[in-house]
Amino acid sequence: MQKKDALHLIDEQQDIFIGVSDQIWKYAELSLLEYQSMELYCKVLAEHGFTVEKGLCKVPTAFSGTFGSGKPVIGILGEFDALSGLSQKCGVAQREELVPGGSGHGCGHNMLGAGSLAAAFAVKEYLEKTGKSGTVIFFGCPGEEGGAGKAFMAREHAWEKLDAALSWHPFPYNQVTSGSCISCIQVEYKFTGIAAHAAGNPEQGRSALDAVQLMNIGVEFLREHMQDSARIHYAITDAGGNSPNVVQPTAQVLYMVRAHKVREAMKLQARVDKIAEAAAMMTETKLTRRFIDGTANTVSNERLEKLLYKNFQEVGVPVFTEEEKAFAQQLVDSYEMKTDGTLVDELEEGLSPEEFEQVLEKSNGGKAPLLDFLIPYRHSKRVEKGSTDVGDVSWQTPTAQISTSCFAAGAPGHSWQNVAIGATSIGHKGLLCAGKVLAAAAIDLIDDPAILAEARAEFTKKTAEGYVCPIPDDAVPTPVGDKM
Repeated sequence: MQKKDALHLIDEQQDIFIGVSDQIWKYAELSLLEYQSMELYCKVLAEHGFTVEKGLCKVPTAFSGTFGSGKPVIGILGEFDALSGLSQKCGVAQREELVPGGSGHGCGHNMLGAGSLAAAFAVKEYLEKTGKSGTVIFFGCPGEEGGAGKAFMAREHAWEKLDAALSWHPFPYNQVTSGSCISCIQVEYKFTGIAAHAAGNPEQGRSALDAVQLMNIGVEFLREHMQDSARIHYAITDAGGNSPNVVQPTAQVLYMVRAHKVREAMKLQARVDKIAEAAAMMTETKLTRRFIDGTANTVSNERLEKLLYKNFQEVGVPVFTEEEKAFAQQLVDSYEMKTDGTLVDELEEGLSPEEFEQVLEKSNGGKAPLLDFLIPYRHSKRVEKGSTDVGDVSWQTPTAQISTSCFAAGAPGHSWQNVAIGATSIGHKGLLCAGKVLAAAAIDLIDDPAILAEARAEFTKKTAEGYVCPIPDDAVPTPVGDKM
C-alpha cells in the first residue's frame, strides 16, 4: 500500500469525520465536562477497530484509541472542548445565538478533534494493509480552554511512551507552526468573612469582598516588578451578592499568571499567593486556595516541522468556492476589531521580504476573505502570547503542529464568527486537509526511522534542563466555575 492510498481513505470516509465534527459542534461542552463528546469519539473508535481506554491519568473525560503494535509509537492529539457565551447559529453572518447564553466552539476544537481522528484512521489503514511495525494512538485531550488535560496527563508521564506527537489547530491560514508560547497557571482564591449590617454594626463584619479588592490592588502594584513578557489576568467570580448594605461574607476571584518558562510562572504565582494571604490577614477573613490548571511553554522541533511542511506541500491546501468566499467576506465585514487588511500581522514575522510579497499577492494585498495558500515555512524562535497544554506534551516527546484554513481571514480568536463557520463546508475542508497532512507525516515516521532519530536528538538537546510540571501532586482536574 502506498501512502497516497491511505490518505484516500480520508476522502472515502469523510462523512464519518465531518459527522463527528458537526455533532461535537452541537454538543458544545465546556472544559472537563465533555462527556457526550467523549462517548461519541469512543464509540466511533471502537466501531473501527481501535482499542479504547477511558479516564486516562485520572482525568474523567480523557481517553485514547490505539491500533497496532511495536515501534514507532505515534500519538495524534485531539481536542473537543468549547467556550462559554459563544453560542451562535451555523452559517449566519450576524450575531444570532443558537442557545441563549450557551456555549460554542469559538476555537474550532470540534474540527481539531475530528481532523486528528481522520489522521488516526489513515495511519491505522496503512499499518493494517502493510503489516509494518508501529502503533498509532488517538488521544482525546479534554480541557484545553481551562483544565489543561494534557498537563494533568503529563504529570502521569503519559507522553513519555511516544516516539513523536502530532497535532494541528484550525486557523485562518495554512501553516506549519513554529516557535514557542508562554506558560500559564490558573488559581482560584475564595475569601470567607462574617456578614453584618453595613450601617448598623459594620465593626462586627469581616468583608470577603474587601479581601478580593485588596488582593487585586496588591497585584496591580506587583505588575511594576515582574518581567515585561509576563501577564496576570483576573476575574471576580463571586462578588458576595447584590446588597450593598450587607458586609459580604464570601467573595471569590480567579487568577491567571503567565510567563514564558514554567519556572518563571511558578515564581510569579508564588508572589500572587503571598498577596492573597496578606489580603486575608488585613481583612481577618479566611482564605481557601484552589489550583485549577497549569501549562508549560512549547518546545519546537525543527525536524518534525520540516517533515510536516514537506507533506503539506504534497497534500495541498483547501480550495474554496465563490459561495464560501462570499460567506467568509460577510464574516470579515462583521468584525468589531478592525485591522489594516484581513491578513494577520504576525504572518510577516520570520518571512523574507520576497516571501511576504508573495503572501500579499496571493491574499490580494491582505484583503482576501479566505487564505487558500500555504505560508512559506521558517523555523522560528518567536514566543507567542497565548498558552496551550500542547506545551506539556512537547517536553516529554518530540512534538509538532500545523494549522489549516478553517476560519475567515483575520478572524478574532474565540469569537462567534468562528462558531458560525465551524460546521460549514469551509471548516470541513480544513479538517480533512489537516488529517491528510498529519497522517502523511506519521506514515513517513513509520517508514523512515532516521527521521525520528534526528527529531529525538533535537528534542533531547532542547529539553536538557528538564520538564517542570506545573500541576501539583495533589491537584485534581476541576472545571472552571465549580464551587469550592
